[in-house]
Amino acid sequence: MKVRILASADEVADAAVREVAAAIRLNPSLVLGLPTGRTPLRLYDRLVAWERAGRVSFARVTTFNLDEFIGLPAGDPGSYRAFMERHLFGRLRQRPHRINFLDGNAADLDAELERYDRALSRAGGIDLQLLGLGTNGHVGFNEPGATLNTHSHRVRLHNKTRAANADLFEGNVRRVPREALTVGMSTIMCANRALMLATGRGKAPAVAAMVQGPLTTRLPASFLQLHRDAVGLFDTAAAAGLQ
Repeated sequence: MKVRILASADEVADAAVREVAAAIRLNPSLVLGLPTGRTPLRLYDRLVAWERAGRVSFARVTTFNLDEFIGLPAGDPGSYRAFMERHLFGRLRQRPHRINFLDGNAADLDAELERYDRALSRAGGIDLQLLGLGTNGHVGFNEPGATLNTHSHRVRLHNKTRAANADLFEGNVRRVPREALTVGMSTIMCANRALMLATGRGKAPAVAAMVQGPLTTRLPASFLQLHRDAVGLFDTAAAAGLQ
């Protein structure tokens, strides 16, 4: 895993927007994997600004989001689909050509997971996967555990993960769904390029374990050490534990 340490969260976002724009210029029909959470918000602000200024176009881009809560319709303000509409898709002059999302409110969740994996396969997999890092080392909603799932699956969220998402539910962690759907580690590991963003001192232990620790299912992000082209963009606070 290649590592770039930058002075601030803003510089991380600046570096990330240049990476995304360069990838789209090289391949206007890029298949782009997207995360949610606080970390990518600065990046999404910059992507909107660049798109409005004509510096990048999503007109032929296909997107796949990593995960979604179970039991929430797409229009629920707490859903990840609504999050993406607020922070990226709904702010663009021209939306991506195709937007793909897991449906956490589907009547048959097993069928929905299979549908999503088929859609990923038909798209040829992910060209550029953007990632955030959970404080417990999760990536997507692939939580620490005895094993990891390779394909899209249903997951019970750890309490720490639910607490990190409480802002989407007016700060009330009890309203955060206990389960979610997420792509599997195979989708992430098979992406042509993976770009991990991490900012803030709270992420420092997970960053150090991801980059320098052993490969372990107890810290799913550690498997990015095996990725063929993974880059970590960290601010100095998040990188504080690196040797």
